[in-house]
Amino acid sequence: MNIKKLLTIFAFLLIASQLNAKTVSLNDIANMPASIEKDFYIWKFISNSDTTIDDANIAISQVYNVNGSISKAYSVKTGSTIKQGIKCTTPDCVPPPPSKTTQEAKKYFGAGIKAVIANDLENAKNYFAYTKQLADRPFAKDQATFWLFLVTKDQNYINELILSKDINIYSLVANDMIGNKYPSILNPIYNQNSKNDFDIKDPIQWVRLKEKLYKPNADLNALAKEYETTDTLAHNTFIKAYASGYAENYFPLPYRQQMENMPLARQALIYSIARQESRFVPASISRAYALGMMQIMPFLVKHIASEKGEELELDKMFDPQYAISYADHHLNWLNRTVQHPLFVAYAYNAGIGYTRGLLKKPEMFRSGEFEPYLSMERMENAEAREYGKKVLTNYVIYSNLLGQPTRMQSMLNQLIENR
Repeated sequence: MNIKKLLTIFAFLLIASQLNAKTVSLNDIANMPASIEKDFYIWKFISNSDTTIDDANIAISQVYNVNGSISKAYSVKTGSTIKQGIKCTTPDCVPPPPSKTTQEAKKYFGAGIKAVIANDLENAKNYFAYTKQLADRPFAKDQATFWLFLVTKDQNYINELILSKDINIYSLVANDMIGNKYPSILNPIYNQNSKNDFDIKDPIQWVRLKEKLYKPNADLNALAKEYETTDTLAHNTFIKAYASGYAENYFPLPYRQQMENMPLARQALIYSIARQESRFVPASISRAYALGMMQIMPFLVKHIASEKGEELELDKMFDPQYAISYADHHLNWLNRTVQHPLFVAYAYNAGIGYTRGLLKKPEMFRSGEFEPYLSMERMENAEAREYGKKVLTNYVIYSNLLGQPTRMQSMLNQLIENR
């Protein structure tokens, strides 16, 4: 076992030993719907020093997905091991894998980038053309179209991109190139303050809402209307975006009071990350137990709580006020090393060590014919690579929404100029 993995396990164990948030009982767990959110509470239950081995066995039998945290906690508690992975067997347990078409499109796009690096622009053009034909998602199609422009300089590709209904770095740059306004976005505002029968800080209530949302033949318009309040703006726009097949571009501005005293650039960055991480849903929990709207990992919650001199309580991360405060603290630390929103996004997703190493590479984010686009595509960490593009897109949109005029092309130019 490598050192990094040992340290991660140690961090989880240390956190588990200090959990002092609200506790749950076996009866509470039994009444929760199978979900990652329920697993989080099972992990906390098993980690509790008062939980018996028998009760741990009852709890573990109800797990939806055994991740490293639950596996280790169960091993420490019982001395037994349990195989990691999905235990649920119904069709909706696991997100479907990418379609063969999507996988083929990614393969051709990757081949196109390799051809660009080799300065084989004719083959690159062919690969990007194949990608464009195969792409079944607007982002992938726009990406291929933009690279066709880069390698051919054919203005017709820019004309195609300005007609795109998807808001991404490629469609925004295309609009910059011809001096167009950016596409319109949806930013609903509601007057009612809260929905009395819904606790935005309760992960299990969020699970039950998702059950309604994904139910076949659900009346999504009626469901969205139930959540037309200030406190549930995130839930409302989550439902509406899903109902539109994500064709409608929602960029809400929830939790204004928690951020109104921050500099506009920091507000835009927090909104940008939160939209990508959770679409602002306060009670979100990932498979790895990243928590809340800002999806902060438990070990980082512990570290920040210590630095702030606060008591460790993981459930606080489901409160937007705490989630934003902790994210702001973490971003202050990241900004000591990186400032550009794209690099901050890489660090937020993949870690500051990874980002430092990336920026030290002699071929990354230097001047060149296809820069900074080529550097953005040749990153080996695929998750951070795509995450960064989406957060940067969000940042440009939110900067403008908050009254700070910003253009994508200018932001991309800074990647080289301020390197």
